[in-house]
Amino acid sequence: MNLDPAIDGFAGYLATERGFADNTVRAYCADLSGLAGFAEDRGVQSVDGLTLELLRDWLWVGTEAGLARATIARRSASARGFTAWLTRQGTLPSDPAVRLRSPKPGRTLPRVINRSQMQELLDRLEAAASAGEPGAVRDLAIIELLYASALRVSELVGLDTTDVDLDRLTVRVTGKGDKERVVPFGVPAHRAIVRYLRTARPVLASAPAASADHTESPRMLPPARADLSALFLGSHRQRLGVRAVYRTVAALIDSLPGTGPAGPHALRHTAATHLLDGGADLRAVQEMLGHASLGTTQIYTHVSAERLQQSYRLAHPRA
Repeated sequence: MNLDPAIDGFAGYLATERGFADNTVRAYCADLSGLAGFAEDRGVQSVDGLTLELLRDWLWVGTEAGLARATIARRSASARGFTAWLTRQGTLPSDPAVRLRSPKPGRTLPRVINRSQMQELLDRLEAAASAGEPGAVRDLAIIELLYASALRVSELVGLDTTDVDLDRLTVRVTGKGDKERVVPFGVPAHRAIVRYLRTARPVLASAPAASADHTESPRMLPPARADLSALFLGSHRQRLGVRAVYRTVAALIDSLPGTGPAGPHALRHTAATHLLDGGADLRAVQEMLGHASLGTTQIYTHVSAERLQQSYRLAHPRA
């Protein structure tokens, strides 16, 4: 079997039988397409040509090209999953990636915005929204909800108006693996969402549709298709895209002191850390974030511990 149809079959298996999210399937396919191109350059077009040596060479070339350890580790996991599936299918007599190893990705502390900085950011958004411009009112609601509920950006842009319960102050979210969870939000987020729904969204929903909206993610909707079920709309009645939200958040966070990624995930990290700093139970935070493993949530306890150590070094006379 040639590599390309085998990769397509593996993608179908991940989506239908394993229930992986679209983004996860795309990531696997991107890695394996890179592997197929690498193999083709070496005269290998069939899955029968996949050997441990070829896979190791592929990872080594990526390492020499300066790819991050996390990327190499992900590529290794993609290759192992692919060849294991081929072996179970009987396409390969044995699994060539059983002994494939990769460096463990280094764990770095996520960027966390402190409370005073977060308040400053929200105050700026509130001032901008007070003029009534629909985009500014929408952006305030987006940031308030991201911070209040620690949502992933893909979960935020996937929300429909029917997913928000304004009476119970909760939002129904579809997370990774199409798993649903109900997440609470606070009174400030409630005020921002109500203002958006009453004043800004009707304006955005009545705007004329365009043939294309380059500010939105092309993967969310085809051009010129209005999606009035979406909670957050772009400028042409289309569902707001991931890239548009990323640009909005990055522009806000870049102006704040600190280092590290400045995208929407920084708000998720910040919300989780502030919850734990405030005494929230770790398992409750795990449920709120939609983490399958408690170990994934525990990184935020490391963030809090790091902050405690920094405070100790600065404040204690015997530090």
